[in-house]
Amino acid sequence: MIKKILLLILIAVLLLATPLIGVIIEGDPISSFLKFPPKTKYVSHEEFSLLFFLLISGIIIAILAPFILRIIKSQKLYKSREIHIKKFPAWGWGGIVLLVIAWILAWSRFEWFEEFQIYTFTPLWLAYVTIINGFTYMRVGKSLISHSPKYLILLFLFSAIFWWYYEYLNQFVNNWYYTEPNYLNDLEYFLQATLPFSSVLPAVISTWLFLKTFPRLSAGLEDFIKTGITQKKSFWWMILLVNVMILGLVYIWSQYLFLFIWVAPLLIIASVISIAGGKTIFNNIEKGNWKDIFLLATAALICGFFWEMWNYYSYAKWEYSIPFVHRYLIFEMPLIGYLGYLPFGIQCGLVGLIINKLTKADLDYSIE
Repeated sequence: MIKKILLLILIAVLLLATPLIGVIIEGDPISSFLKFPPKTKYVSHEEFSLLFFLLISGIIIAILAPFILRIIKSQKLYKSREIHIKKFPAWGWGGIVLLVIAWILAWSRFEWFEEFQIYTFTPLWLAYVTIINGFTYMRVGKSLISHSPKYLILLFLFSAIFWWYYEYLNQFVNNWYYTEPNYLNDLEYFLQATLPFSSVLPAVISTWLFLKTFPRLSAGLEDFIKTGITQKKSFWWMILLVNVMILGLVYIWSQYLFLFIWVAPLLIIASVISIAGGKTIFNNIEKGNWKDIFLLATAALICGFFWEMWNYYSYAKWEYSIPFVHRYLIFEMPLIGYLGYLPFGIQCGLVGLIINKLTKADLDYSIE
């Protein structure tokens, strides 16, 4: 237990202290980055660059293409299995009712509701989590709500801390900012923001478990590219050092390294755990099983669509300012920005599995 606590402390120190390295190098005061809650602000970045856009797009397509082609080719070999669809649970219908009401209130501007308008985002996501768990229950007869409520509650609790960390990171790159009412003091802002932040992990993990009930979505990825190196500590030491260096320089070169705030924390956590001899979500790819990695990335992308859609007409909302790629908006998010949800989903899975060590909930929702 002491070893695990020390490990968590080390991870926390690395994640929190590393971004400050660039601030120190630049000679700027670090005190402004340590205020809580961290407040966002609009910062104008470099204008759109077609070359940069095409370069990033090409890299992402090159990474994703082998996985997509593998899944498509495996559809012919896949033998579907008949499953018994169960009745949609009553609490799932409750989620649908909540969603309809919350959506109407979030996108309307009733005078009698004006005082509560800034709090409409949380009910939307409580409804989403309830509904997606209801669909999961229909397919496999279990869900986090019905079978693992303790784990789901922990996800809500840790999710707020999880996303506040990304609010902290955003101070170094200033890629998004909130248009929250300016009359909120720090405590009111903290409470108003923490409520929706608490739904991030439950939404992504619940969506991941739902996707696992559709084996065709990841067909062929259970026996795909074998890494052969992810069990070696020397590999993880290299990954750790590289990502600590990148995260340490993200403030200085934020115009070019902003994408790495979605990658570096993930790899730093995985590296420390792997070096210490623990297991992470990357262990399965040693033998070529990429299913969870792919489905987690997909789950976050799906959640990302709903985050951006519901945000679009919300009263208290966020907008973006992203260097070189701020064009082709879908809602408020630039098209290429959605790709950031892919590594973010894997990060959610990594943290979700760490949290599950406290409850040991059954997360095997696959239908073979």
